[in-house]
Amino acid sequence: MCRNIRQLHNFDPAATSDEIRAAALQYVRKVSGSTKPSQANQAAFDDAVEEIAHITAHLLEHLTTSAPPKNREIEAAKARARSAQRYGAA
Repeated sequence: MCRNIRQLHNFDPAATSDEIRAAALQYVRKVSGSTKPSQANQAAFDDAVEEIAHITAHLLEHLTTSAPPKNREIEAAKARARSAQRYGAA
């Protein structure tokens, strides 16, 4: 599940609220051990996602770096190359 959580810091353009929320959702799913909570736990699950998304956005706003911003397309190409090397080209 957590393989879907991607690095969000130091990209140009910056991470969107949708990307931040998706990472928060994956985190809560991993920690809770469920991809879809029961009705009894839905409110707690949704609250946790929103709180983690808020804290993540706060963190990203306050992080600093001297490294130049990364390009999403270049980083995705590097990841595909690593995957092809690891698992073999399809």
